[in-house]
Amino acid sequence: MRFKKMAVAAGIIALCGFARAEPKTVKVLAVGNSFSNNALKYFSNIVAAAGSRTVAKNAMIGGCDFERHMRHADAFEANPKDPEGSPYPGKKSLKELLTQEKWDFVTIQQASPKSFKPETFHPHADRLVAYIRKYAPQAEIVIHQTWAYRDDHPYWGLANFNHDVMYKGVRAAYDGLAKETGFRLIPCGDAMEAARFDPAWGKFVPDPDFNPKTAVYPALPKNEKRSLHGGYSWKKDAKSGEFKLGWDKFHANPTGEYLLGCVWYEFFFGESVVGNTFVPKGVPAADTAILQRVAHGVVTEKKRPDPLP
Repeated sequence: MRFKKMAVAAGIIALCGFARAEPKTVKVLAVGNSFSNNALKYFSNIVAAAGSRTVAKNAMIGGCDFERHMRHADAFEANPKDPEGSPYPGKKSLKELLTQEKWDFVTIQQASPKSFKPETFHPHADRLVAYIRKYAPQAEIVIHQTWAYRDDHPYWGLANFNHDVMYKGVRAAYDGLAKETGFRLIPCGDAMEAARFDPAWGKFVPDPDFNPKTAVYPALPKNEKRSLHGGYSWKKDAKSGEFKLGWDKFHANPTGEYLLGCVWYEFFFGESVVGNTFVPKGVPAADTAILQRVAHGVVTEKKRPDPLP
């Protein structure tokens, strides 16, 4: 079977609905990149709809890996006035962000192109953990598991490399880091994969009538189905003034961001997201109900998808 047996039947969850618990405040700092940006997009909205509160900040640099986070931290330690040491939003240093609040949690993650390569995690992840412990010793460090790219991503032209291979590698690399450190894992990559094989959601289906090679501005896919990732878009070239077709098949789109936010809510608040009333603009309420159930299954019921052989 694709999934391990559920601990609680989905029908029971639906009948129980969303139970409002006592309000909580959870403070989370993400030390990440654009993928943590995706996870945080709707997190606060989901929390607020549950009647609780979060202070959530993102030590974010696009494409930033473990090595680069530490490179900037080293620069700050050597010279606090060096701009290299304060690259985060608001020209903040990692030390400043770590000491800005008494964080309950600090998340760490690898850059997605390296996420399936465990040899890229060390020694920089170890140094980052030590740095966080130095300046935020009260915080629980947790691992934000990233996700595999969309099925139609070219995967750098690598032979025999596709979505299934990437997910299997991401799963192994992050599980390995969790085992080595003893840290808990936010199963975002698992949730994206679980939705892909959920009977009510399913795999991404491209628009059969859209050909990116022959597309003329402003044509875009009209009949894509079940994408949790970004897709095609047109951008105007600053020099020529012409519109060029680009694509993003690695970041989460609003629907994917909603799923990730549900995962973060269940993980950090320990409460069911099923029945949460927040619905992002442009995401059908029927879809949010499916994704809530997927998030609940992965986080609370520990129903992780099995990587393909």
